[in-house]
Amino acid sequence: MRKKTILIHSNYCKAFTGFGKNKKNILKYLYKTGKYNVVEAANMKRVSDTSTEKLPWDCYGTVPDNYESLPEEQKRPAGYGSTEIDRIVEEVRPDVYIGVEDIWAFTDYNKKPWWNKVNSMVWTTLDSLPILPQALEYAPKIKHYYVWSSFAEKAFKESGYEHIKTLRGSLDTDSFYKLDDQARTKLRDFHGVNQDDFIVGFVFRNQLRKSVPNLLDGFKLFKKDKPHAKLLLHTHWSEGWDIMRLLEEKNIQNTDILTTYFCSSCGAYHVKSFTHEKEKCRECGQNTSNTTNVSHGVSEDQLNQVYNLMDVYCHPFTSGGQEIPVQEAKLTELITLVTDYSCGEDSCSEESGGLPLSWHEYREPGTQFIKASTDADSINQMLQTVYDMPEKERIEMGEKSKKWVIDNFSIDVIGKKLESIIDDMPFLDENVDIKNIHYNDLYEMPTGLSNEEFIIDLYKNILNDDVDKKDKGFNVWYSKMMYGQVDQNSLYHHFINVAKKENLKKPKAFEDVLSKDDQGKRIAIIIPQSATDVLMINSFVSNIKKKHNGCNVYVFTKPEYFDYIEDNPCVFKCLQYTPALDNPLSLEGFGDHEGFFEAAYYPATTTQKVPCYIHNGK
Repeated sequence: MRKKTILIHSNYCKAFTGFGKNKKNILKYLYKTGKYNVVEAANMKRVSDTSTEKLPWDCYGTVPDNYESLPEEQKRPAGYGSTEIDRIVEEVRPDVYIGVEDIWAFTDYNKKPWWNKVNSMVWTTLDSLPILPQALEYAPKIKHYYVWSSFAEKAFKESGYEHIKTLRGSLDTDSFYKLDDQARTKLRDFHGVNQDDFIVGFVFRNQLRKSVPNLLDGFKLFKKDKPHAKLLLHTHWSEGWDIMRLLEEKNIQNTDILTTYFCSSCGAYHVKSFTHEKEKCRECGQNTSNTTNVSHGVSEDQLNQVYNLMDVYCHPFTSGGQEIPVQEAKLTELITLVTDYSCGEDSCSEESGGLPLSWHEYREPGTQFIKASTDADSINQMLQTVYDMPEKERIEMGEKSKKWVIDNFSIDVIGKKLESIIDDMPFLDENVDIKNIHYNDLYEMPTGLSNEEFIIDLYKNILNDDVDKKDKGFNVWYSKMMYGQVDQNSLYHHFINVAKKENLKKPKAFEDVLSKDDQGKRIAIIIPQSATDVLMINSFVSNIKKKHNGCNVYVFTKPEYFDYIEDNPCVFKCLQYTPALDNPLSLEGFGDHEGFFEAAYYPATTTQKVPCYIHNGK
C-alpha cells in the first residue's frame, strides 16, 4: 500500500528553539506510526551538511552553500529555504507539505508551481494585533492554515476567516516533571543555592520582545523585604538585552541574579551568578563554559532540573506565538505568571492554572502592532501572591497546570490531530506537473456573475490565484469597474493577455505547451511576421483544418501579432515563434524522430530555404 509522503519544513529538528523542539516531536510521532514516508526540510542546515544523514528519516538542508556570497536582501529568506525548497519539493514529490515558521518565511510561496497541487499546510505563530497584513493576505491562498494560539484564531474570525484553526505546538510532556523534595534539595546543594532562597525563574531566548527590564523592575520591588529572593535568568547574556548594564542602572546586585552556564566540551551545566562568557568548566576544566544558547544548550533533562530549582515562573513579554517555556514550567508544577496578551491569554487563564500579569499598550514603530509593556507593579503583586499562598493551594494549582498542558499540548494530543489532518488530504496525482505554473489563457469568459464574483473568478481560473474582497488587486479592479473605467469584457481580455505574457516568460519543454488532448492530431502554421502576412493567413486556416480532418491548428508567430489571428474560430492556439521552428522536419518528424504535428506549414519562406512541402508523405 502506498504511503503518503510528508515533507515538514521548519527549524532543524535538533535546534534548541521552539520550532526545532516542536518539529522533533512531530517528526518522531509521525515516523513511529509507520503510516507515512516522513521527510525533513531543515532550516539552519546547509545543503551539503552530512550530519543530516544520521537521522532515521531523509533530511534536506535548506540553506544554500553559497549563503555568504548572496546579496544582503536575499540572505534572510535564503536562510529559511527560499532558494532550495522548490528543488526539494520536485525531488521528493510530497503528498503533503507542512511549513512551520513565522508567516514571512513563506513569502510568495503561493506563487510557486507546486503550491496547493501538493497539499500545502502552513502552521504559523501570529502574536500581535492588528494581524500582520501578509497573514491576512494569505488567508484565502492557504487551504490548510493553522496557528499556535486561540488568540490568533479569534483575531482571524473577527476578520471573517473561519477556516483558520488553532493547532498548538507540541511538547514532550515526559521530559518535564516535578522532582521529589529530596532530589530538589540535592539539586540546590549541587548548584550552591540556599534551601530557603525563593527563586523566581524565566527561561527565554534573549530577544528584545522578552521584557527583561520590566521583570527586573518588578523583582526589585518584590525583593525589598525578602533578602532570600533570587532571580534565575536562563538565557544567553551575549545577545539581545545587555543584562549587566540593566543591573547596574537599576542598582540590583549581580549576586541576586542567577544564570545557567553550559560547557560545550563535556556537556555539564552549572547555575550561578553571571561573571563573563568562556568560563572554566568546573567539571572538565576547559574554558568552554558559556551561558546557554541555541547552538550549545542544556538537554531536556538538564532543563527540567533548572525548572525544579525555581519556586515560581514569571514570563513577561511584549507578544508571542506560544512561549513553550511557559508550558514546560507548568509541567514541573510551577505556578506561572504570564503577560495577559497574545498567546499569554491561554496560559494565564483560570483553567490553565496560571496568573495574569497586567500590561500597558504601546505601538511597535513601523508596523504599528499593539505590544504589551508588562506592569512592574503587577509582577510584584503576583510574585507576592504566590509567595503568600498556602502550600496546599500552591500544590493544587501546580497539579492543575500540569494536567492542562498534558491535555492540550502533549505529543500524542497534537500528533493525533495532525495525523487526522494529513489523513483527510488526498494523495498527490502522480501525473500532476509541480514544476511549472500554467496560466490559463484559453479560459472562456464567465457569464452571469456580479462584478465581485467576476474578478475573483478571473484571478482563480486564469492566474491561478485565490483572492477575496480584502485583496489589494481585487479592490483596484472593483473600484475601476464601479467608476466605469473597465467592464467585464475588457477586464477579461486584460487577464487573458497577462496570462499569455506570463506563459511566454516561462521556459518549457516544447511538448508541454501542446494540448494533451489532441494526441498528435495537430497542424502547425509558422508565420513569424508581419501583420499583413498573419492577417492573410486567416483566409486559408479553415481549408487546412478541413484538409486534415479537423486537426487542432497551432499558429506560431511573434506575440505582437496574436491579435490578428487568435480570434479565428479555426485556430486552436497561438504560440510564440522561435528560430528553432525554421525546420518543419523537426516538427513533423523524420527517420526515428517522432514528430509533434501531422503537418507543419511555413508559407512565409521559399522551398529552397526550407523543405516545407514534405508533410510525412501526405
